[in-house]
Amino acid sequence: MAELRLGFLASGGGSNMQAILDACHEGRLSASARVVIGNNSKSGALTRAREAGIACYHLSSLTHADPRALDVAICDALQRHEVQVVCLAGYMKLLGVRTLTAFRGRILNIHPGLLPRHGGQGFYGKRVHEAVLAAGDAESGATVHIVDEVYDNGPVLAQARVPVQADDTPDTLGARVLIQEHQLFSKTLQKIATGEIDLEDYS
Repeated sequence: MAELRLGFLASGGGSNMQAILDACHEGRLSASARVVIGNNSKSGALTRAREAGIACYHLSSLTHADPRALDVAICDALQRHEVQVVCLAGYMKLLGVRTLTAFRGRILNIHPGLLPRHGGQGFYGKRVHEAVLAAGDAESGATVHIVDEVYDNGPVLAQARVPVQADDTPDTLGARVLIQEHQLFSKTLQKIATGEIDLEDYS
C-alpha cells in the first residue's frame, strides 16, 4: 500500500497534527507528512514540524498582504511537496479559490463537535463546547469533513460521539472530545489510505 502524502495547515499548537504524526510513526497510519504551513510564525505546529524535520512555512497576511497572492503561495507549497491530502489541524482561516480548486475533495478538517450542530464561522475550540452545554445537548463529539468554501459545510466523512456529563464544563468536555479528535482523524486517513473511503467521490 502506497503511503498517503499529507500536508498540514495549522494555526495553533498542532496537537491534532502531532497525533497524526504519531500514528504514522507507530505504523497505525500509512502516510507521511510532506509539509506544514502555519499562519502564525510562533505556532506550536511549526515548532513541532521543525523538530520532526518536516518542511514548514509561515504563510499569512504578514508574508502576503494580497489574499490572492497568499492563496497562490499556499497552493504552490502544497503542490511543490506533492501533497495528496491536506489536513486542517486547527487552521482558523478560509482557504482561497486556487487551493480549494486544486485540492477539491482532498482537504479535510476536524471539528470539535457533531456537525451540522454548532458549526460555522465563529464556532471553534472552547466556543463549541460552551454552545453544546448552553443548548443542553446530551452528546457532543468530533467530526471529520471535506472542506469547501464555507466554514464547516462540506460532506461529513466520520464522527465520534462523546456523552455530555451532568457536571461537565467546557474544559472537561473539551478534554474528552480532544481524545476522540486525535483518534478519529488518523482512523479516517487510514480508511482513505486503504481505499475504504474514496475521496474521488467528493472531487
